[in-house]
Amino acid sequence: MKKGWLKIVLILVVFIILYLLTWTIDFSNHKKPDWGITFSQFYAQKELGLNWQESYLAILDELNPKNLRLIAYWNDIEPEKGKFNFIDLDWQIKEAEKRNKQIILVVGQRVPRWPECHHPDWTKNLTEEEINNVLSTYLKEIINHYKSSSIIAWQVENEPLFYLFGDCPRPDKKFLKKEVELVKSLDPTRPIIITDSGEISTWLETAGISEILGTTLYRIVWSKYLGWVKHPYSPMIYTLRAFVVKNFSKTKEVIISELQVEPWAERKQSIVKIPFDEQVKHFSTKDLKNNFKFAQKTGINKIYLWGVEWWYWRKTKGDESYWKTGKEIFSQ
Repeated sequence: MKKGWLKIVLILVVFIILYLLTWTIDFSNHKKPDWGITFSQFYAQKELGLNWQESYLAILDELNPKNLRLIAYWNDIEPEKGKFNFIDLDWQIKEAEKRNKQIILVVGQRVPRWPECHHPDWTKNLTEEEINNVLSTYLKEIINHYKSSSIIAWQVENEPLFYLFGDCPRPDKKFLKKEVELVKSLDPTRPIIITDSGEISTWLETAGISEILGTTLYRIVWSKYLGWVKHPYSPMIYTLRAFVVKNFSKTKEVIISELQVEPWAERKQSIVKIPFDEQVKHFSTKDLKNNFKFAQKTGINKIYLWGVEWWYWRKTKGDESYWKTGKEIFSQ
């Protein structure tokens, strides 16, 4: 009995040592990442209460990211059936083009920020089949409107097969493939991106649907069962999955589409509801720097930050620490 327990202890010790060793490996070979930023007009304006144009221009000019991920919100672009309003998104893209930014545009019904699916009100009483039909029409309008711009890739939906998060219809892989085929038929030249959870997914369902796979990378999150928790994964977990996807599927590139640079709010709760000083306890500038280092160690070269609008919001409230830290990263 004692020998049996001794074996178990030895196995656990070896496992712990191997696990700790995975944290020491830097797969980037000290190569500087290609940093980018996701900007959400919805988040800046409706949740943080910012002047979204002002915050967007500050991000472009003060942080000066080379890469941008912008979002087409269906409820804003088609508020009435068949009537399309591209004014705000046109402005975002034109301002980015003036500064020679490389743009990914997220399109579809499920796009970044809670509740994830941003359907127009007029779709509420439609059947699933009817929604798919009008969504296809909407996608055609979006792609045809922007395919002459300097967009470098289309992201079709956001984590579309991840059913554990979001107020959305059930995932439909068959229809997702039809969406990808539709976008490809309208614009054969630009690559397609499909994203997946980096923390609660193997990527096996998503791999191969598109040329590029985007992953989230969140380190400190909130759970209604556990409260605030830190994910135990080492950078190697992302590195290994990226290796498998790129070598054993039709997907040939992996990017980090969302690197956490803000605190995680409780589900359905706005970040501004967390007391100002308490926000720092849940995500400090030290956590921010650690996330930069963690992401870099994965060896995944293209990394888009998630939550920069919050940096600017805190800056307007008197705390410039996150903004300054971000500027240091981009100045490199």
